[in-house]
Amino acid sequence: MSDTVGSPLTEAMNRLWTKFLPQMVERVTTLQKAAESAANGALGAAEQQTASSDAHKLAGVLGTFGLHEGTELAREAENLFAGTLDGSAAISARLAQIAEQLRTIVASRP
Repeated sequence: MSDTVGSPLTEAMNRLWTKFLPQMVERVTTLQKAAESAANGALGAAEQQTASSDAHKLAGVLGTFGLHEGTELAREAENLFAGTLDGSAAISARLAQIAEQLRTIVASRP
């Protein structure tokens, strides 16, 4: 019975995933570019704010789809981008690592 009940919901969630996948990929790309800019000392305030906002949106949507690790990573990125980036190589490296992990999580959802 759970297959019958879950099947329409699973199909609906899969349709939503397909619909929003391009936006999620675009947001991850924004995070990757912002991490690169931060590493190069060229991250502007507007780009930093956009990255923080996109990370926030990713956290929400990934949680909706049960990708809790992605939600936690996106929240971490949001917090890092919302703070003062002091040109720290460690922070820039962590942002790049988070973006890559998020790309993997988004790409690997069944």
